[in-house]
Amino acid sequence: MSTCLHTSDLPGLALLHRGKVRDVYTLPGDRLLMVATDRLSAFDVVLPDPIPGKGEMLCRISNFWFGRTRHLVDNHLTGEPVAGFLPQGVDPAPYLERSVVVRHLTPLPVEAIVRGYLIGSGWKDYQRSGSVCGIRLPPGLAQAAQLPEPIFTPSTKAAVGDHDQNVAFDAVVAAIGGPLAEQVRSVSLQIYRHAAAYAAERGILIADTKFEFGLDADGRLVVMDEMLTPDSSRFWPADQYREGISPPSFDKQFVRDYLETLDWDKTAPGPRLPAEVIEGTRQRYAEALRRLAGIDADGA
Repeated sequence: MSTCLHTSDLPGLALLHRGKVRDVYTLPGDRLLMVATDRLSAFDVVLPDPIPGKGEMLCRISNFWFGRTRHLVDNHLTGEPVAGFLPQGVDPAPYLERSVVVRHLTPLPVEAIVRGYLIGSGWKDYQRSGSVCGIRLPPGLAQAAQLPEPIFTPSTKAAVGDHDQNVAFDAVVAAIGGPLAEQVRSVSLQIYRHAAAYAAERGILIADTKFEFGLDADGRLVVMDEMLTPDSSRFWPADQYREGISPPSFDKQFVRDYLETLDWDKTAPGPRLPAEVIEGTRQRYAEALRRLAGIDADGA
């Protein structure tokens, strides 16, 4: 059975960063220990109730995709066993399946988003302007319509509690330079196309997804953090997809939909979640893991 971990506690290791989901610790040799907790954020607010086993599922599905896309771009994994880096006296059980040892990279200040379908903030931008991140799209597209080609629609990186902002490609060029911006766009689109084709064979449409990149000591581009998970992507069951609606999904949209029914202003602190919403969310993450990576979250 999956473990449950809301906040990691590793005495003796220096905590570098506590994000919305991941806790990152400094290790010797320019390495990091990255722990995927069971925290869940919605509307950029970390909610008080964890989703049991979510961090393990995120870690497993990321590791699956890191391995499957290694021919397209290098990733941050070192492959070293986590157990050897846990402090003495710490119960290893909550950490082994939700943690990875990674290289310490220089992160790029951009969220690399690829959209294959018109949904979310992209749909809102299109309704307002007919464009998404400065990319003009054909007129008359419906909500959730498949785009003629996947598009690269970057955003700024927001601090915890702030909202990411969609930006045009020129803003990425200004932030990291033209050649690197072109490489990030090209690699992001390659990964998306590869993953979308694989997922479609397993009954899942990847509506959109977000990648994060960094540079290694030699200035080479490396994908990092997480990859093609239900936290960073919209996964739609192909057999329930149709245009004109927001399709059901294997991700935290289930939680967002519940929160939209509440009288909540989308600022911290977030509301408590009912047990049925917690379990329904867990089941959706588990189904994505099973379909994409062939892994049963409950070990059955």
